[in-house]
Amino acid sequence: MRRARVAAAALAGALLAAAMVAGLAAAGAADRIGATFTLMADEFIQAFQPVEGIVVSLDGDEIFLDIGATRGAQVGQEYTIFRKGAPFLHPLTGRPLGRYEDVLGWAQVKRVQPEFAIAAFVRAPDKPTPQPEDGARITRGRIKIAVAPVLDMTATGADLRRVPYLLGTVLERSKRFQVVDPIAVGDMFASGGLRVEEMLARPERAVRAAKNLDVAGWVVPVLLERRGGVTLDVTYISAITGVALFSRRLPLLPNSAVEEQRFPWEPPVED
Repeated sequence: MRRARVAAAALAGALLAAAMVAGLAAAGAADRIGATFTLMADEFIQAFQPVEGIVVSLDGDEIFLDIGATRGAQVGQEYTIFRKGAPFLHPLTGRPLGRYEDVLGWAQVKRVQPEFAIAAFVRAPDKPTPQPEDGARITRGRIKIAVAPVLDMTATGADLRRVPYLLGTVLERSKRFQVVDPIAVGDMFASGGLRVEEMLARPERAVRAAKNLDVAGWVVPVLLERRGGVTLDVTYISAITGVALFSRRLPLLPNSAVEEQRFPWEPPVED
């Protein structure tokens, strides 16, 4: 009898999970994904805040920067490593306007201490080894990125074509990102020459596709089934190495939470 109860409870749980996942397709899945991403967007934006420091030392493939947690360093950030060159002058006044810079490579942060960060160094082709006092920077300019189509691991069949537009709008509004037109990105995947799964599993494909779009990185949204519910995972992939630098994951907001964000004159949430 006890085994029968356990089996019945397990079956009921499985049916409930299946119903929740199946209900995703009919409950404005794209809007729910967009609303859920809004809750995690600040963490993406904070990882790309402009900051500048210097190289402290280099030990093999590890580089040490004087940018620690107190100055906003986070695991997963990617810094440009550069060396300042000769100044360039105004042609009429002779006044110095700035200095030429030579990009030596990139630093992908792996560990953070209060006053310094330790990163994996990726050398630019045919460039010299960084030295102490060379520069490290996250640019003040907008960072150009591409949002991939959703990888739906729930097999719900929901229409998620609007999701890249929704995520891109949130990121554009932050003034830190310039998002490539989702139509151009979608065409790359629609042709069959590239799949979202390859972006996550084959770094060389992510790098090649990024070069075609001239972007600094990819934002890849994935829907997952976890513990009877649906979770949104959003991963940032470097265009330099094709490696996932960081990801954020949240349970998908219920439809009621998305409805609360509507203005009275907006139509109901649906795909």
